[in-house]
Amino acid sequence: MLRGWPSFPDQMPDFPTDDPPAQPHHLFREWLEDAGRHLLAPHAVTLSTVDADGAPDARVVILKDFDGTGFAVATSADSPKGGQLEANPAAALTFFWPGRGRQVRVRGTAAPCAPEVSARDFRERSPESRTEAFIGHQSEVLNDPAELRAAAEQARRRIAEDPELVAPGWTRYLVTPNSVEFWQARHDRRHIRLRYRRDPAGGWRTELLWP
Repeated sequence: MLRGWPSFPDQMPDFPTDDPPAQPHHLFREWLEDAGRHLLAPHAVTLSTVDADGAPDARVVILKDFDGTGFAVATSADSPKGGQLEANPAAALTFFWPGRGRQVRVRGTAAPCAPEVSARDFRERSPESRTEAFIGHQSEVLNDPAELRAAAEQARRRIAEDPELVAPGWTRYLVTPNSVEFWQARHDRRHIRLRYRRDPAGGWRTELLWP
């Protein structure tokens, strides 16, 4: 069954690498906009962190913003991923767009943004997302679904009474990359891989990688 499923579409975009943009976020914008024209949830990204035992952990979150300084995601500082980033800021982001045969891999360090930036991020979330953040207890064992329903109702009331209220600990994190790899699939398996690496002066150098 697994070998019978196709991995990529019959037609995939070209990826010329002779003259790439000087900054990786410029190329990322091109690829993200392309993915947005063809795919659902192109801004979904796998955030990988490391726990206290050195074991990797990963989950899918939503990209909030990006520019020349890095890639922004948000979560509660009290969540498992928030705690892991506080203890070890090393992080990786993986965007996978199978309908275009593309992925982008980001490696770097994560740091909390300014409190006012995190607060603005929270207030821009949908009512359902703000309710979920106020429920709390993320990843803890749920003994009775009734407890979740009660916590959600309480959170909805708090937000209705004070729409400007921000959940304690809500944090936007900026992942500052030291490498960004752009990966384009090919049916002959000679996949095209272009990596940007931060140089000692703070600029970027590009290099092609073997498949």
